[in-house]
Amino acid sequence: MRLIIVRHGDPDYENDCLTELGHRQAEIAAQRLLQEQISEIYSSSCGRAIETAEAFSKASGIQKIDILDFMKEIRFGREEHLYTELNPWYGVDDMIQEGWDLRDPDWREHPIYKENTATVDVDQIAKATDTWLQTLGYEREGLYYRNTNAVTEEKTIALFCHGGSETAMLSHIYNLPFPFLCGTIHMPHTAISILRFDKRPGSLNQPILELLSDATHLRQMKEGIRVSEYSKNPNIT
Repeated sequence: MRLIIVRHGDPDYENDCLTELGHRQAEIAAQRLLQEQISEIYSSSCGRAIETAEAFSKASGIQKIDILDFMKEIRFGREEHLYTELNPWYGVDDMIQEGWDLRDPDWREHPIYKENTATVDVDQIAKATDTWLQTLGYEREGLYYRNTNAVTEEKTIALFCHGGSETAMLSHIYNLPFPFLCGTIHMPHTAISILRFDKRPGSLNQPILELLSDATHLRQMKEGIRVSEYSKNPNIT
């Protein structure tokens, strides 16, 4: 099985939808994804992810979009001060300046994470990820995944979600501390990551990371803008 994870397009966070730019990004990403022989579509329950998934649904003709509520974007900050403090991504810089090892498995004890709703959501995503993967025939066994499917099946599914929830999922699947990935991976809008799970029935393995946070498809948008501008003004350099 191949799992393709796609971050949503440019968002209007206040209205939880895509901006005009986000819709254009989603359409370009959809054309890129047509190369992957995707057979199933999943999305977080947030509008901006659903609208990104809908662009691919329209392009591919796959009408059904299954909603995974656990993959909605993570919160951060204390309950009474959400999104105004304890930002996990900004916090990485503080941890580095303190000499904290971002690979430390005890990262939850750092002040940035100890009372942070992000930590709660990251841990919830880890548990829900295993429950979901089990329905797809991959059962968590220690640090890895056992293929419980009876037959070899080449299936590719797409999951449309968010930078934070994707980071949480990857940190669990690959047994890497969440802050380490926050400080390592940049996920542009509509960035694509591809995980390939072992298709051999009964095998115990870790999924191969075929692609990580790739947004080169958006170059088409920039090139299109340059072509459009040039056609109006051939003196543009």
